[in-house]
Amino acid sequence: MARRRRRWPSYLGAAATLIMIVWLGMKLRAMGVDNLWSAMPSNPLFYVFFALVYIAPVTGDFVIFRRLWGIPAAGYIALAKKRIANDVLNYSGEAYFYAWARQRSSMVAAPFGAVKDVSILSAIAGNMVTLAIIALALPLGVGLMTESELHTATWSVVAVFAMSLPFLIFSKRVFSLPRRTLWWIFGVHCLRLIAGSVLTAFAWHYGLPIVPVGMWLLLSAARMIVGRLPLVPNKDLLFATFATLLIGQDAQLSVLIAVTAALPLLVHVVLVAIFGLVDLIRKS
Repeated sequence: MARRRRRWPSYLGAAATLIMIVWLGMKLRAMGVDNLWSAMPSNPLFYVFFALVYIAPVTGDFVIFRRLWGIPAAGYIALAKKRIANDVLNYSGEAYFYAWARQRSSMVAAPFGAVKDVSILSAIAGNMVTLAIIALALPLGVGLMTESELHTATWSVVAVFAMSLPFLIFSKRVFSLPRRTLWWIFGVHCLRLIAGSVLTAFAWHYGLPIVPVGMWLLLSAARMIVGRLPLVPNKDLLFATFATLLIGQDAQLSVLIAVTAALPLLVHVVLVAIFGLVDLIRKS
């Protein structure tokens, strides 16, 4: 019985890996990935910036937990798995990473508090950066929205702020880490989000270079806003419509957005397969 208890994180990791492979395969099939190969951008700089966008969240988390726990380089792989699991099912990656940390009790005695704080601060940082971008972009975007869309967007902004408010009011009860450390983690998350948005704009620019970088920066900010608004249905369609109205290039833009959405899933599948193969070799 004791042996089973010690190995439950391994069972959880194996189950999560299987779920990820099945889910990612279904998503890719639904997106018609086979038809996207011919539409992949030919400029290698697109893939350079896409790779930087992909690793930005993992790198941000690694910087944070390196300071908090002094995790080794192998922790980067665990954080990559955490990112993939979160894309499959929200916050399942936090459970996986908590289990990973629990297996290494010599590194950290009580990982739950830190994992919880970092996760909450990530969400708050996303909301705050989104609100800041909205404040800057709203004067430009009001004329492009209908009265109904503006009404929905306004209430969505209120909802975004309201979701973060309880954590700020009851911060002393919610958070476990020292206040100075919390501010530092919040700053890392904000820098990671801003860097991800800028890198995405450059990736899009090299995927469709006829559109200037400045326009892609605006669209990247709009994508972050749309992704965070809780009351907006069919966010992908809304973003695609907004992008088409702003820059035109309907067909090419639709293909680029589809490629950008499919590539992370493809990388997820490849990494999950590699991680699973490495685990099998180690256990054999």
